[in-house]
Amino acid sequence: MKLREIQKLLNATVLTGEDLLDQLEVKMICGSDLISDVLSFTKERSLLLTGLTNPQIIRTAEMIDLCGIVFVRGKRPGDDVITMAGESRIPLLLTELPLFESCGVLYNAGLQGCSGLSLTGGGDKIDRTPRPPGNSG
Repeated sequence: MKLREIQKLLNATVLTGEDLLDQLEVKMICGSDLISDVLSFTKERSLLLTGLTNPQIIRTAEMIDLCGIVFVRGKRPGDDVITMAGESRIPLLLTELPLFESCGVLYNAGLQGCSGLSLTGGGDKIDRTPRPPGNSG
């Protein structure tokens, strides 16, 4: 799914990286407010949804090669963070939705979480067979 479509689904404001929204393809999402979890569980080229707005989140995004960051709960980063992201060509989006709802909207739209697990059977069972990125199967 293109980052532009995600922006529309989350009714998000673009803070930086407008020129990349139609180019970047998102296969997986990760939602976390802990940098340690982001470093441990987020896959390369994933989209991060977070309430963390400090400069460390941009450095983390660079380290693990995230395709962008969505700030949730209307938490707007400072100008220094936006400038860092712009210089690193990391798209930043801002949504008023909370983390749980943002992840749910994107999961329902077919994006996969970093675990690779998906709900089956009407949502009453978890299929624990890992799926390749982009296959919401």
